[in-house]
Amino acid sequence: MKTIEVALPEKLGMEVENYVKSGWFTDEGELLRTALQEFIRHNRIELMEQFMKEDIEWALDVKAGIK
Repeated sequence: MKTIEVALPEKLGMEVENYVKSGWFTDEGELLRTALQEFIRHNRIELMEQFMKEDIEWALDVKAGIK
């Protein structure tokens, strides 16, 4: 498992702490893993579309002799 150290703004850090203290998550790591998984799940399609568009534009440029 990869370890990442993250500095959070005070307000966000307090919110994370409150979620853990309230029992929503067992610890800060669980909360951050869940948040990242949701972010990736939510943005995966948009990111794939962006990469596909960039690939198509590159291919069209190559075909047109621009690159």
